[in-house]
Amino acid sequence: MSTATYELLAASSHALNLTIAFIGGLVIAGALIWAVRMGLRVMERESERPHADEHGKLPATGPVHEEREMREPDEIPLAADGSPRLMPYELHHSGSRRGTDQSRRRWLPGSSGSFGGGGPGHV
Repeated sequence: MSTATYELLAASSHALNLTIAFIGGLVIAGALIWAVRMGLRVMERESERPHADEHGKLPATGPVHEEREMREPDEIPLAADGSPRLMPYELHHSGSRRGTDQSRRRWLPGSSGSFGGGGPGHV
């Protein structure tokens, strides 16, 4: 085979690769167009969005605010020798109860520090 033959094969291979890439791009573009049209059809079948007067209203007492409270865990009794264990189904749903002290814990300066933070650490 001569050099001219190799050049023709390389050129035809290059043209074939371009043709395949072009066809692949057309397939992807067609799939995207189909997906958008399908999405528009689905949106048309959905119920209408509510108007401004159909939205929920604030209660007469005003907006509801977040409530904070300090919680403390329920104590689980330890099984003494010979007494049956406490099973999970015997526990109630809430794993904590309202604490007697409702003041928030605050970090005290110098009471703790992070690694490399320059503080003295827990004292």
